[in-house]
Amino acid sequence: MKDFIRTDNQFSLCGLNCGLCPYQLQGNCPGCFADSPCARICPIAPCSVKHGNVQYCFECEEYPCEKYDGIDQYDSLISHKNQKKDLEKAKQIGIDKYLAEQTDKKWILNRLLSEYDDGRKDVFFCLAVNLMELDDLYSILAEADSVTIEMPLSEKAAIMKQMLIAAAKKKKITLELRR
Repeated sequence: MKDFIRTDNQFSLCGLNCGLCPYQLQGNCPGCFADSPCARICPIAPCSVKHGNVQYCFECEEYPCEKYDGIDQYDSLISHKNQKKDLEKAKQIGIDKYLAEQTDKKWILNRLLSEYDDGRKDVFFCLAVNLMELDDLYSILAEADSVTIEMPLSEKAAIMKQMLIAAAKKKKITLELRR
């Protein structure tokens, strides 16, 4: 898209945590950059250009606008549940601090994928890390590390999934993508 400029491939213009998306982790998504297919079909990218190439919608004087009506009702390969909430958090704590949290979450996700994924839980782990709080994720990981020592990968994966579901349930978080 002509004149569309983005420098962040971790947190999108519209509030998706792209760095935690299974599609991007597999190398199948370049993010919303000017030459990417996503930017060409994104309804928000032209709006960014129109408003001076804001990097995040919360920087726009018109945010939240009608483009955000119902934006978090459905999911793609990544959950859209917290789009508006995450944009608001980034605005409140500052984008650098928000991105630092996302870097920590990506580290946790990489640990889950390398040490607890039996080949069938990548999307689930991405969803859990995206929706859950950082402190909860660190606690779950520490507990799982101590109780799954020397277990076969299939057992470790099952226990990790159970632990994430139980912790999410306590926080009233549903770990399922909505289509």
